[in-house]
Amino acid sequence: MKKDSRGRTGTHGITRRSFLRRASAAAMVASAPTIIPASAFGAADRITVASIGTGGQGTSNMRAFLALPDVRVVAVCDVDVRNRDSAKQQVDETYGDQGCAAYTDFRDIIARDDIDAVSIGTPDHWHSVITVAAARAGKDVYCEKPVSLTVADGRAMCDAVARHARVLQTGTWRRSRQGCRRACELVRNGRIGDLHTIRIGVPKGYAIRGGTFGPNTSPEPIPDGFDYDMWLGPAPWAPYTEGRCHFNFRWIMDYSEGYISDWGAHYYDIGQWANGTDRTGPVTIEATGEFPKEGIYDAPIDHLITYTYANGVKMISTATEDPAQYGMRFEGSEGWIEVESDVIKAYPEKIADSVIGPNETHLYESDNHHANFIAAMRTRGETAAPIEIGHRSASVCHIGSIALLLGQTLKWNPDTERFESDDEANRMLSRSMRAPWHV
Repeated sequence: MKKDSRGRTGTHGITRRSFLRRASAAAMVASAPTIIPASAFGAADRITVASIGTGGQGTSNMRAFLALPDVRVVAVCDVDVRNRDSAKQQVDETYGDQGCAAYTDFRDIIARDDIDAVSIGTPDHWHSVITVAAARAGKDVYCEKPVSLTVADGRAMCDAVARHARVLQTGTWRRSRQGCRRACELVRNGRIGDLHTIRIGVPKGYAIRGGTFGPNTSPEPIPDGFDYDMWLGPAPWAPYTEGRCHFNFRWIMDYSEGYISDWGAHYYDIGQWANGTDRTGPVTIEATGEFPKEGIYDAPIDHLITYTYANGVKMISTATEDPAQYGMRFEGSEGWIEVESDVIKAYPEKIADSVIGPNETHLYESDNHHANFIAAMRTRGETAAPIEIGHRSASVCHIGSIALLLGQTLKWNPDTERFESDDEANRMLSRSMRAPWHV
């Protein structure tokens, strides 16, 4: 094989990256994915991945990619040098060298044309900006859930992924768990009769980490090695305090939506999968809840949200202090099924052992969410949790939060992604971004 000016080996002078991009463009116009044999790349020609955001979940995703033999993690990025340097150390120890680059600005990764994909593990308010920039630069994306902070941002992500023929995997990894997929197949194949209610249970309140940060939390000096302005990014400016950042961003509406999007993005996703509505959405939302009366944490601490779909099915989301109620319960005219991740409970019990016949509905099968992403990159096919589905799962979180904030029943048009006859609610479908950030 010939080598190009950078010493890379290609097929008849074509680099793997240009080969992938050409295959991507072809797949956009083909009626079925074009399968690219592994031999086209060579045994040592691995997919290169960079991790952007290397806190808890970002590092977890990075480790999953490190475990894949056909992947090479070549760079890490985090605005906190402690997280960044820890991630680089883990990568270098895995490969036995010092080859992993380390950055504090994600744009340095986007600018590199030798990186095939990025794994985004930042706070929610950064997802859309980085995803759109990566898509424009010709990179595939593994993006943590929820993929967006607003409905408008999610739609912009869908458009960018489609326009630039990118592969995207949403981090809703329950799609790659056998228990969740099987529960959905049982429901879709009528094992509980006619589905009428989906019950979702998520934790109540907050899970504060790193200390107790009460309503009187005061501004603090920014720690050395932490680019706080970059951490805020497109979000409104706010004074630094430890309780605002890292894991605890989840409880602040400028960056997330509490457990509604933190866990709900997983559970609503599986609920819609079982209902066959994972590429659309509900038509009405009724919501009541409780918000904190003071302090920096302003996401809902309690809620009851009822989503009604065009087929009449209701998905009811409840905040609960009982871990036994976490997950999804599907209720039908002839029984029920419960699942949280892998273990299925059912009534009648024989439902759980029911065999799905060859002529019945079989859903997309994946048993490793990260490996599924890499496989889809090679075939230019669809992932287990593509951007449209990830966007729709996040949208359910967003419109539920809007209904909670307004304290009223809302009518939703999932085709136009607008509320009907409610200008105030529609204004909440997007948020302005702090300059210079945009999608």
